[in-house]
Amino acid sequence: MGKKDNPIGIFDSGVGGLTVAHALHSVLPHEQMIYYGDTLHLPYGDKSRETIVSYSLGISDFLLKQHCKVILIACNSASSNAYEQVRDHVGERALVMNVIDPVVEQVCSEQSGIRSVGVIGTKATIDSGSYPKRILECCPALQVSSLATPLFVPMIEEGFVFDDISNAIIRSYLSRREIEEIDALILGCTHYPIIRNQISRFFNFEVNVLDTAQIVVRKLQQLLEKNDLLAGKRIGPDRFLVSDHTPYFGVIASMFFNEKIRLDKENIWQH
Repeated sequence: MGKKDNPIGIFDSGVGGLTVAHALHSVLPHEQMIYYGDTLHLPYGDKSRETIVSYSLGISDFLLKQHCKVILIACNSASSNAYEQVRDHVGERALVMNVIDPVVEQVCSEQSGIRSVGVIGTKATIDSGSYPKRILECCPALQVSSLATPLFVPMIEEGFVFDDISNAIIRSYLSRREIEEIDALILGCTHYPIIRNQISRFFNFEVNVLDTAQIVVRKLQQLLEKNDLLAGKRIGPDRFLVSDHTPYFGVIASMFFNEKIRLDKENIWQH
């Protein structure tokens, strides 16, 4: 297992995992992170399971070479389709976390008071059935409904947020019967917290739109504490890597961290 001061590796297909990275930066400021956005292959949500597994294993190998003590799969499509394969592949070399189990645990906790929950995500995440399956295993009395919202990721990656276009797309999806009469909503894609306020506004703030990034990072903190891997001090700067430069990635990253973020292109698929 890696040493305490080793970095935490985070990966996603694009900017979505930055919601988790930002929460990590706020909650665990001593931790160094290496973020890898596989922008060359985004979105993962319309890819086959086999393809998502292949990409996830490749990125995990890269993060292991960077001596990461934890690999956090900050992508719901990869978490729902490749978590077990990544965990088995990494073995004892690092801890592996997905972004689904912490949210399911939160929803099923006695304190949540949730009776009917909706899940929105990419086609890959919704088709996998991961959220309903895991929720009903631990809390069979809960009503769970799911809806694929595939346009949200390209919309966000192209910078269509907080405007009439995004509001129209949000309204079109969330008006559907599949998620009527819910009292909580799981944002089953790490991109979606970027538009969390718009989604809450659609529901007139009457639905508990879960802050999934905060939930995941609190679970990460518990995992580090349990394994005595909390960093005592920051050793180096955070690193942000992408497999291909996209115009909006730097804008979103800088918006999250309130400073200009240096992006390095690292196309691991050429090696």
